[in-house]
Amino acid sequence: MEFNNLVNSLAKEISPYLLQHSENPVEWYPWGKEAMKLAQAEDKPILLSIGYAACHWCHVMAHESFEDHQTAEIMNKYFINIKVDREERPDIDSIYMTSLALFGEQGGWPLTMFCTPEGKPFWGGTYFPPKSKFGRPGFPELLEHISKIYRIEREKVETNSVAIVSALDEMSKPKAAKFIMPDALISSAELILKEFDSQNGGFGTAPKFPQAPVLSLIWRAYKKSNSTALLKAVVITLDKIAQGGIYDHLGGGFARYSTDPIWLVPHFEKMLYDNAQLIELYTDALQEKQNPLYSQIINETVNWVLREMLVKHGSYTGFCSTIDADSEGTEGKYYIWSIEEIRKLLGEDANLFIENYDVQEDGNWEGANILNRTRHPRLKDAETESKLKENREHLFVERQKRIPPGLDDKVLADWNGLMISALTKAAIALDRPDWLNVSKSAFNFITHNMSENVEGFNRLQHSWRAGQARHLSTLDDYANMCRAGLLLLEATQSQKFLDIVESWIRTLNYYYWDKEGGGYYYTASDASDIISRTKNSLDNATPSGNGIMVEVLARLYFHTGKEDYRSLSENIISIFSGDISNNPFSYVTLINGAQFLSEAIQIVIIRGKEKHDEIKFLECINNLNIPTKILSMIDSIEQINSSHPASGKKPIDGKTTVYVCFGRTCSAPITDPNDLRSLLLNSRFNASNHEKLIK
Repeated sequence: MEFNNLVNSLAKEISPYLLQHSENPVEWYPWGKEAMKLAQAEDKPILLSIGYAACHWCHVMAHESFEDHQTAEIMNKYFINIKVDREERPDIDSIYMTSLALFGEQGGWPLTMFCTPEGKPFWGGTYFPPKSKFGRPGFPELLEHISKIYRIEREKVETNSVAIVSALDEMSKPKAAKFIMPDALISSAELILKEFDSQNGGFGTAPKFPQAPVLSLIWRAYKKSNSTALLKAVVITLDKIAQGGIYDHLGGGFARYSTDPIWLVPHFEKMLYDNAQLIELYTDALQEKQNPLYSQIINETVNWVLREMLVKHGSYTGFCSTIDADSEGTEGKYYIWSIEEIRKLLGEDANLFIENYDVQEDGNWEGANILNRTRHPRLKDAETESKLKENREHLFVERQKRIPPGLDDKVLADWNGLMISALTKAAIALDRPDWLNVSKSAFNFITHNMSENVEGFNRLQHSWRAGQARHLSTLDDYANMCRAGLLLLEATQSQKFLDIVESWIRTLNYYYWDKEGGGYYYTASDASDIISRTKNSLDNATPSGNGIMVEVLARLYFHTGKEDYRSLSENIISIFSGDISNNPFSYVTLINGAQFLSEAIQIVIIRGKEKHDEIKFLECINNLNIPTKILSMIDSIEQINSSHPASGKKPIDGKTTVYVCFGRTCSAPITDPNDLRSLLLNSRFNASNHEKLIK
């Protein structure tokens, strides 16, 4: 077979990951009917390879196997080869990653799945080396073996594939329970705490992920219980990752995970979704503890996002997806330093920097140095920190002269929703109206470039790049964008955000709601190219869509008073809560949402004559961390829905007046910001205290 100047079908795609493989000698196809029809016509199994542009091991397998002509010849002879960007098609990735787990294999990327011509999986794995090693077969040998099985053991293949699809369908029938009781937040956090690494922070050993959703649950449980142990678990983890090598001390932002238990050596790729969740978590902690380290981390990470992760189209800017782990074909090369470089660049300041950032003669990782402050985590005096900041800025300027890792500039609706929410909360807490403007611009980017009216429904597209929006949205797209819209509603008090969110809910309820079993499917009812519609409330690296929807629907209920929203929220909680007591790790977003529904604190500000008073109240509220806060600002009490507990309450003598409501009961009218602060601080946002404090 001739491979000269071969360009496969991926050359027509817009995904950076797919384009990376467009000149492979492998005859790749994108996921779709063309490849399926060809597989069926030629009676060949499908080799499905799923990865993403920032994935180091995806690059390794590409160089070793997909760029190798002999391996490609075997692939082309025996298989129809399909390449999928897991960020562009998370619905496909979810199905086959779950299938891999059903085969008893460890998940990860690249995901390598062997399927029938109809796309039904019958065996799979992740990375395979070109020759047998790491206890894994060599990829060419594996290809020959799988092809042989498909040809001579067809019945076994069919049995396997039917069993997997049946199992996928069965997993979409969750074990229901009556409800999640309010104390489940604390009991779940205490159960999770048994896995806490008290020395290094986080959970488990290597590889070690920050697990922001889990930390969020522990944080909420601390706020409810005032437990020192719960607070300590979050603070230790935030401190450790902020000063570890997983954090980019020069450019800001966090890598996806650490390859060791002490957060030293990251897997260097940076993902938008990780950083969004961590910005929000650090913002919560900053409001509570006023730790200058947290303020620094938030500012540096947001600055990285605004500097390197924005893409403009028309009048608006969206957030890009990922930054690669590799540059110049080497993992982490962009980020590491030798001690000689540090000494040359910093001169007489070098010793101070070397001491504080763990720079060693022989390096702290594979002969080079990953900058970290693990040995000196506490911030020094102001003069020393100022000098270290000056050193970091100098090194950052020098680092920018290097060849940078690749940017995947896809705009994904779900990940943008996460970042819009985080940036909105950070903007309010740190009084950064410029950040809030970026959040609004990103929200408008999605609504203008990735949304269209189809038969009366406001439908999102999942992915956008180079002026083109593609692929039906998943539940997570709507869920995260709805939450972002509602946080923007509270930050701006603009009705347009509520209107858009309600239009998305109508779409979700028509295309995604399970009318027989309740809860939302991950994919729309008119999705035609998947083998199974999955439905669950399991958290992964990102929070589950159904879990987020519990909070979204609760917020909508409190803002509008529409009972349908509360009923939908309660339904989701009920149908997915059966396994929570056994496995709270996987359901933290659902548990958080249930607490939000049952223990929301509604704060109503009735504007008075003096704008200054309104600002003072907002400063008071914005400086406090209130996880279940719902904020409404109105000019007259007639603007609030009739079912709201503050309905009928009056402003006092034309002054700005605040009511704090819990359940159906509200506080006495408050006209002094100090009184509001005292009430909110003393309550600890604990249901047992509200009966005493709110009359």
